[in-house]
Amino acid sequence: MMTMQTSQPSKEAVREYLERRTNDVEPPPTPEEIRRQLGWGLVMYDQKHDGRF
Repeated sequence: MMTMQTSQPSKEAVREYLERRTNDVEPPPTPEEIRRQLGWGLVMYDQKHDGRF
């Protein structure tokens, strides 16, 4: 069975992103762009083959 699962960035990746953004003079990107940069999104997940036996 295929389901959707959210992939989330690590806390370290988010902290690094926020540190870089703190010093930027440009306006913040859109939420979609932030998610793209952090690799945060929906992925297909096959429950039958999730690595557990």
